Amino acid sequence: MKIPDAVENLISAMTLDEKIGQLNLLPAGEGLLTGAQQPTSLSMRLDAGQVGAIFGTKSLASARAMQERALAGSRLGIPLFFAEDVIHGHRTVFPLNIALACSWDMPLIENTAAFAAAEAAAEGLHQVYGPMLDISRDPRWGRVAEGPGEDALLASRIAQAATRGLQGLGLGIPGRVAACLKHYVAYGAPQSGRDYDNVSLAWEDLLETYLPPFVAGVDAGAASVMVSFNAVNKQPMHANGQLIEDWLRGRHGFNGLVVSDYTGVKELVAHGLGPAPLAVARALHAGVDMDMVGEDYLRELPGLLRDGLDAPEAGMTLSATTLTSLVDRACRRVLTFKARLGLLDDPFRGLAGTPKAPSRASGRKLAQQAAARSAVLLKNNGLLPLAPQTKVALIGPFASDRANMLGTWAVSGRAEDVVPLDAAIAALTGQKPQVAWGANVVDEPWLERRLNVHGTTVTRDPRSKAKQLAEAVALARASDVIIAAVGEAKEHAGESSSMLSPELPAAQRRLIAALAKTGKPLLVVVFAGRPLAIGEVAAQADALLYAWHGGVAGPEGIADLIFGTASPSGRLAISLPRHPGEVPLTYACDTTGRPGNAGFTKFLTGWLDLPDDMPSFPFGFGLGYSEVRYLAPRLSSATAKADQTVDLRISVENTGTRPTVETVQLYASDPVARITRPGRKLIDFRQVSIPPGQRRMVSFRVTADQFRYPIAPSLETAEWVRDPGLIRLHVGPNSRDTQMVELTWLD
Repeated sequence: MKIPDAVENLISAMTLDEKIGQLNLLPAGEGLLTGAQQPTSLSMRLDAGQVGAIFGTKSLASARAMQERALAGSRLGIPLFFAEDVIHGHRTVFPLNIALACSWDMPLIENTAAFAAAEAAAEGLHQVYGPMLDISRDPRWGRVAEGPGEDALLASRIAQAATRGLQGLGLGIPGRVAACLKHYVAYGAPQSGRDYDNVSLAWEDLLETYLPPFVAGVDAGAASVMVSFNAVNKQPMHANGQLIEDWLRGRHGFNGLVVSDYTGVKELVAHGLGPAPLAVARALHAGVDMDMVGEDYLRELPGLLRDGLDAPEAGMTLSATTLTSLVDRACRRVLTFKARLGLLDDPFRGLAGTPKAPSRASGRKLAQQAAARSAVLLKNNGLLPLAPQTKVALIGPFASDRANMLGTWAVSGRAEDVVPLDAAIAALTGQKPQVAWGANVVDEPWLERRLNVHGTTVTRDPRSKAKQLAEAVALARASDVIIAAVGEAKEHAGESSSMLSPELPAAQRRLIAALAKTGKPLLVVVFAGRPLAIGEVAAQADALLYAWHGGVAGPEGIADLIFGTASPSGRLAISLPRHPGEVPLTYACDTTGRPGNAGFTKFLTGWLDLPDDMPSFPFGFGLGYSEVRYLAPRLSSATAKADQTVDLRISVENTGTRPTVETVQLYASDPVARITRPGRKLIDFRQVSIPPGQRRMVSFRVTADQFRYPIAPSLETAEWVRDPGLIRLHVGPNSRDTQMVELTWLD
């Protein structure tokens, strides 16, 4: 039976209450029984046929039991689908998404997504809430940890790679799951850096920066989308039909499922959009097909379908007939999603225990490789890599840490699977490093309590600060090299973890300053979930490695880099602020009438209280263990017509003694445009492996379409334009250190 026929046959046989039940998305919570074997509210909903899907099951057995209960409670035998937050791995936790983005390695990202899908599918999951595609340029926002960084092109390629990895060639494939792109849209651009806060931005910015990753995910076949908590230009996304029904579905042809975020429909009331019945009508009308957790659809829709909605104070009137058709529309989408998953043909698809989960050993090997590829070497004064026999003092609150290495939103990960950095170094070199705590993660007990909201991951050395420092300094003086393991706890970043001052905690800054004064060579390794202002640490360190939270094998991947088993190749997917007050921040900021110089100049844009010599680590920056020399770029033609392609070629030479992976980046600027444009914008990149002493030619195809930009008095009247004339092309190893050639479009 064809999918449309199967769905339409069900729709025609269903009662309104049964249709509404399909729109109810609930958490597994306590499961089917609690206490003295008493039924839970979930089990009662399943018995009444009032659940369309469940998220958060923790085993194949529990998912199968819930499916059996749902089928028994459904008059027409309509199955559930099962979902879960799989953000950067499932049972095998890979580096944070922001870390993986720093690999700039699309095959690697696709492979980690495919492995996560295989593990999730083996536990009976059909859909995962990922990839997370929120562009963010504000390190204060904690969920930058889950996202792809600051750039639309890089994020769009990540969206495609992750979607391919999760879904494979299509839905219903054994060992794969449905992707759910989130959070639609501009969730990563809150006005204050605070989670859940609203967003006000130019329509041009929305179209050119925040929407493209979602378009890329949809074009790659993503089967579902989750809407975001925030309002965009005064309209909460859970009621934003302009962006859901009109733009995403109408303009870009998305034909999949749209789900709310956790209680997102209910929260429309707090947004000021009216009481629950009105909020429900708004969400349904906007195109939100499933209501997660809040059960407002379940409570309010029966009355709305009976009486209709007349809310002149809100400018909304919908007849009962219209609302009934909207319920039919949403239910049809839910059932079509289930049909595409193969669940209407086989309600136990994916619940039979086949295929089995992939080898944990192979997953760990992939995770270790990913951790090494994701870390970014920011500074190296000839210190790295270390020889295995080096006498190391490993100092800092993360020297022996397990739990924080997993990072935020590692819901199925287990801290006991992590090999901490001290053990990883010992296993690799055969020498156990001397370890000292040196400083607590944070000074403030109240902040420590907040960081332990989901269980204790931050513990405290009860000794005084002076004793901790004295021990660390003594150990450092007796070593050949100091490795300082510093950074953030896992709950420093993530949802509802906004930070006023995104920098290393004061206790750890004191520790690094004390270690630097010993005169011993100092490597600083930063484990973090957001881009932190490094400040004076960059000057104090002889080598600086930004490790992020690297997942289950993160410390092992970092040990590989420190001792040269692997070579660093990561490049920043998000700029590091020089000072915590220098946010929001992006390399792609619009030009101003008074552009700044390298240092402070009165009456030019810049900061009065930022030292001119403060090191800067821009988007795309990263070092390797070999020097790479860029020769002069050349164009196949300095002029071209709009229907022609121009080749830009550049030779890159490895002048060092070790193999290296170089990410060659191509940026563009438009010096004469109809509106203010970014000073430069990434338009392409290539990764190339270069043996020592050899050259590689890197070629980019440049087309006129790459220089289109939107002019948007409103979303409906947006027009994409391209101007003839001069374009500047900038090519190099990062967004700052580039060589420029000029190209003129003749028409």
